[in-house]
Amino acid sequence: MKIQILTPEEVIFDGEVSSISVPGSMGEFQMLENHASIVSTLEPGTIKLENISSTSSHKLKDDGKYKIFTIKSGLLEFNNNKGIILCD
Repeated sequence: MKIQILTPEEVIFDGEVSSISVPGSMGEFQMLENHASIVSTLEPGTIKLENISSTSSHKLKDDGKYKIFTIKSGLLEFNNNKGIILCD
């Protein structure tokens, strides 16, 4: 599935992943391919990307299994295996 992570200053990530975990307003949740369409606000926490198949930004940290990016807040829209995250 295609994921984009954008801040007002730059594109943090634009590529394919097998799963993504985000800090939703009701708790952390994970999305896999063919996840139902969703729009959610995001709370302070970390975005975790798994099995990246493209070059990632230097802003993403690697913990061995996931590429991680910390956010203060944000908004997620996911539809038809494409997700866009706007965040601080």
